[in-house]
Amino acid sequence: MNWKKIIGIIIGIALIVVMAMKLKSNKAISENKIYQYDKEKAIAVKVDTISFNYFQHKTSYTGSFKAQKESKISAEIQGKINQYLVEEGDIVKRGQPLIKLDNSLLRLDLENINVQIEDLESDVKRYKSLAESDAIKGIQLEKAKTGLKSAKVKQAIALDKISKTEIKAPFNGIITAKMSEIGSFAAPGMPLIQLTDISTLKFSINVAETVLHLFELGQSHTVIADAYPNLLFTGKITLIGSKANMSNHFPIEFEIENTSDLKIKSGMYGEVSILKTSPNKLISIPASALVGSSSDAQVYLIKNNNAVLQKITVAHKIQDKAIISKGLKEGDVIVTEGFINLFDGANVELN
Repeated sequence: MNWKKIIGIIIGIALIVVMAMKLKSNKAISENKIYQYDKEKAIAVKVDTISFNYFQHKTSYTGSFKAQKESKISAEIQGKINQYLVEEGDIVKRGQPLIKLDNSLLRLDLENINVQIEDLESDVKRYKSLAESDAIKGIQLEKAKTGLKSAKVKQAIALDKISKTEIKAPFNGIITAKMSEIGSFAAPGMPLIQLTDISTLKFSINVAETVLHLFELGQSHTVIADAYPNLLFTGKITLIGSKANMSNHFPIEFEIENTSDLKIKSGMYGEVSILKTSPNKLISIPASALVGSSSDAQVYLIKNNNAVLQKITVAHKIQDKAIISKGLKEGDVIVTEGFINLFDGANVELN
């Protein structure tokens, strides 16, 4: 017999035995590493006891502040701008002069009219004496009186035009823009200065039609400015839009009083919170407790330390809450946390 062949066969058999033993060892190690779930072991869960309560729903909507009053002021008559009496940022009162237009020609016209009035007043006095002594006909006196009346009308018109060369603030506010310069020509309808009143502000939001019912005229809600989150304002609803915008949302406007130092500026952003309480007591549960979809929802009830799937009817979901109309009763205990490995009939341990 060839000893070399015998030795080769023995070595081959030895290698096969070693490999088999190694594979067996690896299998044992792998089996030890695999987690073997014990269905009889109690699963730790968190629970909540069902009760009927008035449901409070708080929603927030972002919006922006706008001035209650803002006007671009123009001259009522034409003329050259002689003087700006205010600058941007100035706080002004109603009736305060803002701009002066050149009125030199108007004053010359007024002087000419005043001279005519003096002459006509002298004529009326003289003609009156003559008419009383029948020295002249009464018609001459009447003509003089008519001329005097006409001159006084012209005088009033001239005085009115002169008064309009001084442009005044129509309301209290802040100068937010100057739209012309000294020496420029002003004409009726041409904006010269912008006046903004932010003592009272409008806060505007846009809401979808599905939540439009939450708002009623005259209601008051809390408004917070992003720039001053610690300041709370009371906003009263003054407008509910009757027509949707391009995104099919409706405008809602609130009126608020600004701080005495006018902290809130036109164009700032903010948020209004709407808190609604249900008229009747309801069952509400965390939406995270639902198993399955809202249309085919279930929850895990705790019965005799076991988790039992219970079919329920969800009336509607509001943020992180689900309002339940059927399937639960007061006193039921449901699982709210600990769903990993949980199954129908599982033993549970309450945290």
